[in-house]
Amino acid sequence: MEITFGSLTLVFFILAVVFVIKTIKVVPQQHAWVVERLGKYHAILGPGLNIVIPFIDRVAYKHILKEIPLDVPPQVCITRDNTQLQVDGILYFQVTDPMRASYGSSNYVAAITQLAQTTLRSVIGRMELDKTFEEREHINTAIVNAIDESAANWGVKVLRYDYGWKAKMGSIVLGRTAYESFFVA
Repeated sequence: MEITFGSLTLVFFILAVVFVIKTIKVVPQQHAWVVERLGKYHAILGPGLNIVIPFIDRVAYKHILKEIPLDVPPQVCITRDNTQLQVDGILYFQVTDPMRASYGSSNYVAAITQLAQTTLRSVIGRMELDKTFEEREHINTAIVNAIDESAANWGVKVLRYDYGWKAKMGSIVLGRTAYESFFVA
């Protein structure tokens, strides 16, 4: 088998195309990509056209910088007057530091969810059932502040938290709106 000039040119052309494809990275708006050079943090690629060194640099993490809603799963909380509440919520957060979001926690979404649940149980456990609706803003602020303090090390900013609940009184289950119509005048 003989190597001809045409086949050699084709091989070099294919290698050049692969090299160019590996060199140019286009990052979409509101995204940040973390680049590692030989396995170590090197840089953050911002939106637009970026150039990396092929086979030496690699995009290790891709983060969305938009506000992200996170569904916090339902859990049972017990108030100070021993009433069980089934509480769930939605947490809104945003990645502010892609480097810390990549290396600060192995899974910042799970960490935020767990912290939201434990903080909510703690705050509601110090209140009576009647106060859980009246102090709604206080509960939301307490949860956001507690999570935001810890999440700063994870490169994440918690923007707001909204929760809903159902109270179980014996065999009667009341949602927040039903409870308000019966007990809050």
